[in-house]
Amino acid sequence: EVQLQASGGGLVQAGGSLRLSCTASGFTFDDYAIGWFRQAPGKEREGVSCISSHDGSTRYADSVKGRFTISSDNAKNTVYLQMNSLKPEDTAVYYCAADIGGYILSMQDYDYDYWGKGTQVTVSS
Repeated sequence: EVQLQASGGGLVQAGGSLRLSCTASGFTFDDYAIGWFRQAPGKEREGVSCISSHDGSTRYADSVKGRFTISSDNAKNTVYLQMNSLKPEDTAVYYCAADIGGYILSMQDYDYDYWGKGTQVTVSS
């Protein structure tokens, strides 16, 4: 059974940092694309960043470029999202999702098959 567990959320002041973790199980952790998505109250879910295990390529939403960094540790079956210079508009529930065997590095939620429960990130002004 494929499972994804997102963790690391919390309350931080604007300008602060958080590191989210997405720990996966139930599939071979060398053939995937993992995406981070977020959903703020009253807004649609949006893609934040994603990473491919095939070549390590990454993508970022324009709103987080230069502030967020996605990385993976295959030995720990974990993908991280380092979030720096956080802004109040980054406040949302953050989810990780997996596209197992995926070769398309997508920022669209419909391209991902497996989802973890979200972790709340709140940035105060």
